Amino acid sequence: MNPDATRSIILLVEDNRDIAEMVVEFLERKGYAVDYAGDGVTGLHLAVTNPYDVIVLDVMLPGLDGLALCRKLREEAKRDTPLLMLTARDTIDDKVLGLEAGADDYLVKPFEIRELEARIRTLLRRQRGTVVTETLRVGDLLLDTSTLEVTRAGQPIKLMPIGLKLLTVLMRASPRIVSRQQLEREVWGDVLPDSDTLRSHLYALRKAIDKPFDRPLLHTVAGAGYRVALSHEEK
Repeated sequence: MNPDATRSIILLVEDNRDIAEMVVEFLERKGYAVDYAGDGVTGLHLAVTNPYDVIVLDVMLPGLDGLALCRKLREEAKRDTPLLMLTARDTIDDKVLGLEAGADDYLVKPFEIRELEARIRTLLRRQRGTVVTETLRVGDLLLDTSTLEVTRAGQPIKLMPIGLKLLTVLMRASPRIVSRQQLEREVWGDVLPDSDTLRSHLYALRKAIDKPFDRPLLHTVAGAGYRVALSHEEK
């Protein structure tokens, strides 16, 4: 049995009965406990009334679509349960919408069931990782790694788990450049995302930490990677 599956409870919200049956059967064979909802309203009710380890959520759902469900879960219910979104839409704009709603990862339909489980394992490991108490600072941007609170100029900034992980890696390295490959390894491990996923998360991160302020801190260094620093030229 997969050790990551031990005592792990997954919520699957998917209205396609064939896909749902395939996913539930596979995950249960691997040792996971799985709850299932076929519509968004039922899925939201289960998500806010039960302690799940990971939520697998389809975008196109009857009653309440996946994006609206995700927003309600994050903003109203204040739940930070790792969430993997299933979607038939693979454009950068669609992914940005999902990330801004609060998704942690994406898997585009049709998908391989083994990749789905691999991404669930990655989310589980990230969620159960050891937290080291540390306060990171770059200019007026602060990140408390024990409470996961982010502020800039005293204003609280809300980030989703992957955004927090990316920001932590970049702030710990600051002012050094972190390559795209290193960022992907730090966040997704061996199960690397498609080419647009990191870009989408960095777009959402830049929008959160830089857009409301006069001075940008997140910089793209052409051909090298990314950095969080007071200026683009700082070494």
